Amino acid sequence: MAHYVIMGCGRVGVTLAHTLEDSGHSVAIIDQDDRAFRRLRRTFSGRKVTGVGFDRDTLKQAGIEEAYAFAAVSSGDNSNILATRVARETFHVQHVVARIYDPGRAEIYQRLGIPTVAAVRWSADQVLRRILPESGVAGDYREPSGRLVLTEVTLDPTWLGHPLAAVERAARVRVAYVTRFGEGMLPTAGTAYQEGDAVHVMMDISDAAEVSRILSAPPVKEA
Repeated sequence: MAHYVIMGCGRVGVTLAHTLEDSGHSVAIIDQDDRAFRRLRRTFSGRKVTGVGFDRDTLKQAGIEEAYAFAAVSSGDNSNILATRVARETFHVQHVVARIYDPGRAEIYQRLGIPTVAAVRWSADQVLRRILPESGVAGDYREPSGRLVLTEVTLDPTWLGHPLAAVERAARVRVAYVTRFGEGMLPTAGTAYQEGDAVHVMMDISDAAEVSRILSAPPVKEA
């Protein structure tokens, strides 16, 4: 069980809170308007914190210091980005994501190393895929036999600067494409992993746990 902090108790925030709690995790949700908490079901047992999501004291009340992940899904782009940066840079939360309404800003946020999700119909699902790595095993695509899956993987920060070819060799996967600055690109032999990259690989579904273990650890020096 992990602890998750959500900023914004709108439709997306409520969906995230309920889904995470149903998965057995502890949840804290922040909103400036305490009336927003009425959207939560009566059985919700997580923390409800009234305050500004980028305020340090508010974040501490929500348990940000022990949080596994932070999701900013309020109605304001600037607030979401600011809160996400505070969570990552001040409290060192590794798994963060910000919901945005202006896709034109996506490249700026990606350069800051902040994963973003556009305000689209499936935004709650997209947020979950970034803060619950294991949920990504369902994949973006499965070939007819169901054995091979195309999915996004999470890499330890120490992989930064290493060629994606090394990722393939270490985890025995095939890197299909990389999303960089909001755009998909096909990797070449010299493509290296950069901060903000979303790496999508094709792998055998039975190897999912091993692939996750290998890529969540620092790369082993090759002989």
